[in-house]
Amino acid sequence: MNNVKPISNNKPKVAFICVHNSCRSQIAEALGKYLASDVFESYSAGTELKPVINQDAVRLMRDIYGLDMEKTQYSKLLSAIPPVDVVITMGCNVNCPLLPCKYREDWGLEDPTGKSDEEFKTIIAEIEKKVKELAEKLDKETNVTDMWSVSCRKINL
Repeated sequence: MNNVKPISNNKPKVAFICVHNSCRSQIAEALGKYLASDVFESYSAGTELKPVINQDAVRLMRDIYGLDMEKTQYSKLLSAIPPVDVVITMGCNVNCPLLPCKYREDWGLEDPTGKSDEEFKTIIAEIEKKVKELAEKLDKETNVTDMWSVSCRKINL
């Protein structure tokens, strides 16, 4: 990954995107804030809204990490987040025509909605691993060039 420097002089902004912004992207936002807030700012959004965050995700994130996503997060549309540097889609083939970015990657995660706690925990663990990898790679970035030269280009994080 080259040249991922923040839009402003602050930390890079990362958007975790999914269709409904109710499960995987919410988990990623929460884990980004919990595990990598020293490296990047985390946001999540969707192309459609759900009235509440997935309750299994809320319960398991509280059980595993002590995080209450309902207190700090809510389902929001792409238009509700600030300009971002990196877009991570969760595996729902969401395009980002209205969400300019420097880099884009699809994590290819299955939606655990309606599945067992064990399947949910597997997805949560995979998101944790990917958030940590992303933080490590973004933390190593040092080049400041051409901030908007690439819009949603795929990279291997």
